[in-house]
Amino acid sequence: MTESSGNWERGVIEKLALEALREQRRARRWGIFFKALTFAYLTFLLILLLDLRRTDAFAGKHSALVDVAGVIDAKGGASADNINSALLSAFKDKNTQGIILRVNSPGGSPVQAGIIYDEIRRLRDLYPNIPMYAVVEDVCASGGYYIASAADRIYVDKASLIGSIGVLMDQFGFVDTLEKLGVERRVLSAGENKAFLDPFSPLEPRHVDHAKALLGEIHQQFIEVVRKGRGKRLKESPELFSGLIWTGAKSIELGLTDGLGSVDYVAREVIKAEQVVDYTQKENIAERFAKRFGAGVAQTLGLGAAAPRLR
Repeated sequence: MTESSGNWERGVIEKLALEALREQRRARRWGIFFKALTFAYLTFLLILLLDLRRTDAFAGKHSALVDVAGVIDAKGGASADNINSALLSAFKDKNTQGIILRVNSPGGSPVQAGIIYDEIRRLRDLYPNIPMYAVVEDVCASGGYYIASAADRIYVDKASLIGSIGVLMDQFGFVDTLEKLGVERRVLSAGENKAFLDPFSPLEPRHVDHAKALLGEIHQQFIEVVRKGRGKRLKESPELFSGLIWTGAKSIELGLTDGLGSVDYVAREVIKAEQVVDYTQKENIAERFAKRFGAGVAQTLGLGAAAPRLR
């Protein structure tokens, strides 16, 4: 065998060995990929099954839990549609011994809060034998407290934040910014007040007065709801409806809330049904992102229409 022939054979063997190694690596990568894909699929199915688990599958008497978490608005998890649907399911269940509304919200839309409040009142009239209690965790402010005031009693942690009984309308103004950039604002409208509180135009005193009148009317609605819900327990003072917040301990003294207690405490000691079943309507991540992304950007920049907020 010549030297050149030996080199050629070694070259072929080396190429075959390298190709075999490459094939093994490709097979290993595809194996890892398919294992990861299978794991992700099984995880997704597990999450889906847990998310779709029916609350009425639980047998026996129980306390029904409905969460009001985050900002109250039409596009989020704490929307009137989601919360009212959960409340209806909880009240209709023959095994429900009492409703616990767990509130952890800084407030939000007065319209959404009002719709939830009205539905709670309707359901309580429809099911008079089912008591309803609100349990506050970190914060129950503004629109969150608006909703909580519909409950028989409100329980808090001593460090919870309670109150903020007021109405807010805010946005940014870009008038000076446009002037510095040399940009001219051009807006055409039919109706002399159609550009009401336009962020790119100077504030007009008559628009400010009208906005304050709107806020005052909504504020008065809020006050009447609180007075109706709390009754003689409320120790009214000039500061009570000023928008201030208090700790849970202080709110008990003011009659805004009734006592200290958690969800487990209320279920066990007040409702006397220790098993807690969660009726809260859950949204998946994709739904939350799709609903909130566009509106959230506009709201952050102050480009949307100004709207009152119970916050």
